[in-house]
Amino acid sequence: MDRKVWEPSMEYIQKHLQESNDNQIKKRAALHNLGCKVNAYETQVMSEQLEAGGYEIVPFSQTADVYVINTCTVTNIADRKSRQMLHRARKKNPNAVIVAAGCYVQSAQEEIQKDLSIDIVIGNNQKKNLLSLLQEFQEKKEHLAEITDMSRPIEYEFMEMQRAGEHTRAFVKIQDGCNQFCSYCIIPYVRGRIRSKDIHLIEREVRGLTAQGYKEIVLTGIHLSSYGREKLQGEADLLTVIQRLGAIPGLERIRLGSLEQGVITEEFLKQVKLIESFCPHFHLSLQSGSEAVLKRMNRHYTPSQFLDTCNRIRKFFPMAAITTDVITGFPGETQEEFEETKAFVRKVKFAQMHIFPFSVRRGTKAQDMPGQLSQSVKSGRAEELIEIGRQMELEYKKQFLHKEIKVLIEEKLLIGDKYYQIGYTKEYVKIALEEKKDYHNNIWTGIVTDFLNNEILLAEK
Repeated sequence: MDRKVWEPSMEYIQKHLQESNDNQIKKRAALHNLGCKVNAYETQVMSEQLEAGGYEIVPFSQTADVYVINTCTVTNIADRKSRQMLHRARKKNPNAVIVAAGCYVQSAQEEIQKDLSIDIVIGNNQKKNLLSLLQEFQEKKEHLAEITDMSRPIEYEFMEMQRAGEHTRAFVKIQDGCNQFCSYCIIPYVRGRIRSKDIHLIEREVRGLTAQGYKEIVLTGIHLSSYGREKLQGEADLLTVIQRLGAIPGLERIRLGSLEQGVITEEFLKQVKLIESFCPHFHLSLQSGSEAVLKRMNRHYTPSQFLDTCNRIRKFFPMAAITTDVITGFPGETQEEFEETKAFVRKVKFAQMHIFPFSVRRGTKAQDMPGQLSQSVKSGRAEELIEIGRQMELEYKKQFLHKEIKVLIEEKLLIGDKYYQIGYTKEYVKIALEEKKDYHNNIWTGIVTDFLNNEILLAEK
């Protein structure tokens, strides 16, 4: 008997062609971020670009077809970490496309373009072109470099994030570049002059993120206080941005990244006080409490002006968190100047301090300054300030005991033998609660009862 030949129907063919397409192996891309929140924002946007281009995003620990390392150059250690990550990516997959992007690319252009482990070099203000550069590399199979001359005036690089890496909080970059030229800092040379994102684009981006459920936005930039200063008179400044975002329905919190003390005027504080979603958390970089050291650093304020700003903040926000950065062992820092810094930070009573022993940065004025101190002196002074910082942080948090607080719940953690829901107040004080109901990404109101540990306060209804 003849066997009947089976002929597939058109519907069957279309269905299995679609299944075949769906099962095609996507190219895999892995990204690694080094450095600041601005870098993290840009890395997230590059990740979204790759996804839109058909790539599957995988953890950096996995084998991928493309590795993108968004580098940092804020210290010599950051340079070394950037090189290590680039070479580690090459070892993971010798056939992968290795992309070096960002600040280290700008500061070490000749060196990085000679590195045979790197296929594509992308400087700052060119990260939006990642996908097109990858496509070009696939066609030409030759080394590519796209680096902007940061010594010239340049436009703000348009980037827009569709979703954030975190679940409740989104960091939104609104400013780039710096005109300060502190004597220890390489950033103005690798990020260029100040430039700002159009306020309408900021609004659109934040509205989109809020619509996705993000309750808190953190505005960030290389020198956030400079937002809008390069624009014509009458255009938006940082206060205008905060006011406009404060009117977005569903946005519970607006937090600011690092600021310079000069932007915190009486009028600024009066206006932000009126914005329900504004978070009274002010990170003001001090760097030193000695006027002589500040002058050598090319910082444009005195300790007394800095203290006036802190007092002004507390006039409007008595419980405000004022946090800071301090560098110890700057060239020529005497023991007397260090003692001035210790006395000054105690006078300000910071909520938290980030302490950094001075690190010589190639290409800066501080590199050649006389009076370079030993690592042991710099580290010893850092340890002293870290201990003072611990004491001040504890004293600051004690102010919240037995007070009502509002917490944006972010995660659930096992601490000891109990699970706690963990979140932050507007002042960025970390709070734990034992509530059984899941409050993730919601504002919870309660009373602080005790310290759970030195870092976390315990609260209950």
